[in-house]
Amino acid sequence: MKTSNYWLGHFKNNALQQRINWEVAPNITRQEVNAILSSLRAWQLGETSEGRSLIAAATKYAHEINDPLFLEVIKLFIKEEQKHGNNLGMYLDRIGKPRKTKDWGDSLFRWTRHLNTHMESWTLAVIVVESTAQIFYQALKDATNCTLLKSICTDILIDEAYHILFQNERLAEIFERKSVWSQQWRKPVYRYFFYATATLVWLANKRLFNAGGITLGSYFKKMRYKYHKTIEIITGQQVNNENSNLKLKYGL
Repeated sequence: MKTSNYWLGHFKNNALQQRINWEVAPNITRQEVNAILSSLRAWQLGETSEGRSLIAAATKYAHEINDPLFLEVIKLFIKEEQKHGNNLGMYLDRIGKPRKTKDWGDSLFRWTRHLNTHMESWTLAVIVVESTAQIFYQALKDATNCTLLKSICTDILIDEAYHILFQNERLAEIFERKSVWSQQWRKPVYRYFFYATATLVWLANKRLFNAGGITLGSYFKKMRYKYHKTIEIITGQQVNNENSNLKLKYGL
């Protein structure tokens, strides 16, 4: 597992990367806007969280494992997520569409986050949301021919790949510290939470997914692959041998 010092360097360096050319004017059609707008506004709102509950959980966890740098890494991670929200918000401004101030999905996640005080459950939640985000932003990128929006999505997708690796490594470290019995009952809990959350994301964004060429079947095949990879990293054991076939078929 990579150290907190490694991730601190990664997030600091990534903050210096400029992958979006804001001099490019948005060129999106009314039909494309109609297909993506509701989900785009909801995700923009979701990316703007201040992360106070996560910082509280990370503070407690960093003290428990005697790793003060971990808290600094989490703060940079939150800042990077907020960058996504800011960029999406700027895009909405550019196309003359108002930002959302309230959304049922975001309200639900924010409510559950306030109840969440443990780093383990926080990390699991972030892994699932980031996994769905990879599919969401790829679908958003494919749903339009707007150069500016595509570059925003590409920037987010690059960030998300590292976010998932970072969180998977952390959950693996947390999981390893548990007893054998504790590890066994956690596995079905992880699975239930992963797929329950994935289902909610599909229901809330199926119009955009369809616009980006993602069907219900392909969505859950992608999520199954992501779930298996997460479990393999956490437990150090291969779940099955179909992951490679899914990767080739769905470009994961």
